[in-house]
Amino acid sequence: MNDNHFKYSNSVLALPLFFVWFLWFVYWLQIKFDFDFFENGILPRTFSGLQGVIFSPFIHSDIKHLYNNSIPLLILLATLRFFYARQSLAVIGYGIILSGFITWVIGRDSYHIGASSLIYVLVSFIFFKGIQTKYYRLVALSLAVVVVYGGLVWYIFPKVEENISWEGHLAGLITGFVLSLLYKTPEYKKVIKYDWEHPDFNPQEDKFMQRFDEHGNFVNIPKMELEDEFLPYYSSGLPVNYTIVENKKNESKPES
Repeated sequence: MNDNHFKYSNSVLALPLFFVWFLWFVYWLQIKFDFDFFENGILPRTFSGLQGVIFSPFIHSDIKHLYNNSIPLLILLATLRFFYARQSLAVIGYGIILSGFITWVIGRDSYHIGASSLIYVLVSFIFFKGIQTKYYRLVALSLAVVVVYGGLVWYIFPKVEENISWEGHLAGLITGFVLSLLYKTPEYKKVIKYDWEHPDFNPQEDKFMQRFDEHGNFVNIPKMELEDEFLPYYSSGLPVNYTIVENKKNESKPES
């Protein structure tokens, strides 16, 4: 594994900037033309509330709500795009749909709006995927996410704050974990160089490992293996020992 997969592109900044800009644009339309977008949020277990599965991440109650979601989205979307470029768009798209649907199933009987569920999807995916890859840079990224956003875990529980959608947060956390399992990252898989690194390696069948007992002590080579290894010397009628091997090497050298 090398770091050639970590390549900066304009989309690393363009994607989060455009996404957050669109959130602010929707909020501007809401304020400018007095639109009531709240009814387009998720209303659990109602047919009309299913539209919120798509629309709810783009609707916010006030400027504070929007601001609090904007900064984490800028950071997490850029991080996702840089480290998981191949999976980023699918994680965002399916993250919105799946977390929204779970919220529709388990949510309270009120409108659920805001992009915080997507934030939990991104935090969850980046954390769990980094641990699963076992690649040290991505594991370090996972730990950094825990340090910066670890406090978010408290908001997946009921009654921490009555006016927040803990159901949406929990749905985002579950969704991120599920997506981390579904979307593989073979580009970060460690290259196997040695036989003993293969998952199906059996030390009892390995010729080298057979030279050692269970305590790690060197043992003599089995007789049958000696016969196979030095079969030419048996056929010649010469005794098989270390001296014969040395003699053979000497015979291969031209005499002066």
